[in-house]
Order: sequence, then C-alpha cells, then structure tokens
Amino acid sequence: MLWLKAFHIIFVVTWFAGLFYLPRLFVYHAMSTDPGTQATFKIMERKLLGITHIGGVLALLFGVLMVVNVPLWLRHDWMQWKLLLVLALVAYHVWCAVLVRRFAKDEVRHSHVWFRWFNEAPALLLIAIVLLVVLKP
Repeated sequence: MLWLKAFHIIFVVTWFAGLFYLPRLFVYHAMSTDPGTQATFKIMERKLLGITHIGGVLALLFGVLMVVNVPLWLRHDWMQWKLLLVLALVAYHVWCAVLVRRFAKDEVRHSHVWFRWFNEAPALLLIAIVLLVVLKP
C-alpha cells in the first residue's frame, strides 16, 4: 500500500506541475504578438500537455488502486468530497487540452488577464484536496 501511495503522490506532483505551468504559458502566449514566439509557445504547450496527461493518468491509476485496496474509504465524506474535486481537476485538465488545440489553430480569444484568473483554479483545488486528505474532516 505504501508503494501505491508513494507513486500516487509522485504522479500527483507531476500532474500539478503541468496544470500550474500550462496555464502560465497560456498567459504569455496570449500576450505575445510575434509569430515566431507564438510558434514556440505552441510547441511548448503541446509537449507540456503530453507530460501532464501522463502525470494525470498515472496519478488517477495509483489513486484507484489504493481505493481498490481500501474500499471502505469510499464511505467517508472526506473521500467523496476529494473525488468530486478530482473530477473538477480532470475537467480543468480537459479544458486545458481544448485550449492547447485552440491556441494551435490561433482560435483563442481570451485575454492574458482571463488566463491569469484561469491559472488560479488548480491551486485552489490542490489546497482543498490536501486539506481533505490530511485533516479528514
């Protein structure tokens, strides 16, 4: 079980690293007017999204394996709330993937200010998830 937990934490960190940095790239991309710089951002966003996908899938996989080993966790309110927040995180991740595709096609219409606010969501989710897991209210 400790191995599952260790790998779950490792890949959660990987996933969040991508979810923190990818929207920051969106901020800079939305501010850029130079075609060469925009092309570089497109490459960076695509590659970072791939790494973020791997981190997310493996974090979810190891999380599911832990719940399979301790199914009683599903009876606890803290776990149900955590899973709801993880679903929100998955939705955010999917939204980021959609935005990467839109940036690749030059179809993004949001301002860098909008992306600055968008960038805050994973931090709020991380805080809530960690508090639920550690405090188990």
